[in-house]
Amino acid sequence: MTSRVLFAMLIGFAEGIAVGAGFVAFLTVLGIIPRLTQLSKTEHLIRFYEWSIVLGTTVTSLITLRNAQFHLSAFWLIPIGLACGIFIGLLAAALTEVINVFPILAKRIGVVDKLLIILMAIVLGKICGSLFHWTYFVFR
Repeated sequence: MTSRVLFAMLIGFAEGIAVGAGFVAFLTVLGIIPRLTQLSKTEHLIRFYEWSIVLGTTVTSLITLRNAQFHLSAFWLIPIGLACGIFIGLLAAALTEVINVFPILAKRIGVVDKLLIILMAIVLGKICGSLFHWTYFVFR
């Protein structure tokens, strides 16, 4: 292998470590997993949650790197979509319970009366970003 290929592999590995560390720090600092188990009343399954996140992240990363395509029937979209929706809903519920960032930030920078505008800007930004992604990258 040439030195350029080895250097590119090293950079890619370092980027993966940085993103993985950021993801773990996000979940750890905010206490997402423990709060998720409290909301769903499944504290005894906390190891299952942790391992499912580790394995899910690893498997989907490998699938993405290999650019795999699955030729499944449309029937499988229902359970997969349901599972993804349940996970996103529980994650959103845990985040709203854990994060008190916006009220604290608004008090610190003195924009308490503009908190609704800030939240609406974030929501509309997410909606516009999602619509742009779907129209430009998915339906292209």
